[in-house]
Amino acid sequence: MADIRNIVILTGAGISAESGIDTFRDAGGLWEQHRVEDVATPEAFARDPDLVLRFYDMRREAIQTKAPNPAHRALARLDREWEGGLLIVTQNVDDLHERAGAERVLHMHGEHLNAWCTACDTRSRWTGPLIDRPDCPTCGEPCLRPDIVWFGEMPYRMEDIYAAMRGAHLFVSIGTSGAVYPAAGFVRDARSLGAKTLELNLERSQRSGWFDETRLGPASELVPSWVDEVLSQQN
Repeated sequence: MADIRNIVILTGAGISAESGIDTFRDAGGLWEQHRVEDVATPEAFARDPDLVLRFYDMRREAIQTKAPNPAHRALARLDREWEGGLLIVTQNVDDLHERAGAERVLHMHGEHLNAWCTACDTRSRWTGPLIDRPDCPTCGEPCLRPDIVWFGEMPYRMEDIYAAMRGAHLFVSIGTSGAVYPAAGFVRDARSLGAKTLELNLERSQRSGWFDETRLGPASELVPSWVDEVLSQQN
C-alpha cells in the first residue's frame, strides 16, 4: 500500500445485503416476482406506469427502514481518514453509504430517495410515494418518476467515474456479481490503466479472474479488516 494514493471503490448489492436489502440476482431477490421487462425499463413505465410506480414506492419505503452495516461504516471511516483521493462508486440505489457518513459517493444507477421530473429535468429528494402523481416541487407538473437508471438507459456520471479511474492506483470491487455492464468492465479498465485490483466478495464473481487478488467472505467482516489494513499503512 505504500505506493497507493488514489483509490476507486465499486460497491454492489452484496454490501447492502447484510442490512436486509435484497440483492438483484438472488433466487429470493426483490425481482423474483417481477420480470425485469415489467418494472425496470422505460418501455415498462410507458406501458404500465402504475405497476412501476407501485413497485418502486415499495422499495423506497423499505429502504428507509434499513440501517448501515459494518461494511458501510468502515467505508465511511475510510472516507473520513484517507488522505489521498477516494471515490466510492455504488451501483446501489439505497442511501446507506451516506447514512453511515461517507461523502465521496457517486450513485451510477440513481437513488431511490430521489424523484426525477421528466418535464423540467430536475431531481428532488423524495421519501414518499409517487403512485398518486404528485407535482414536481420545481415546476409543478405531475411528471415525476423514480430517479433510477433502468435497463437501456445510460448510467450517471460516467465521465467522472472514468476520470477517477485514470488517476487511481487501486481499484476495489465490493459485493458485486460482475454481471452488469458497464460496471462489470471497470476492473479490466483499471488494469489497463495500471491500477492494482482487489475484489472483496461473498463468493467468486464472473470477473474474479481479472483481479490481482480476491478475498472471500461477508462484506461486514472483509471490508472493516481491509480498511484497517489500508489506514494502518497510511499512518
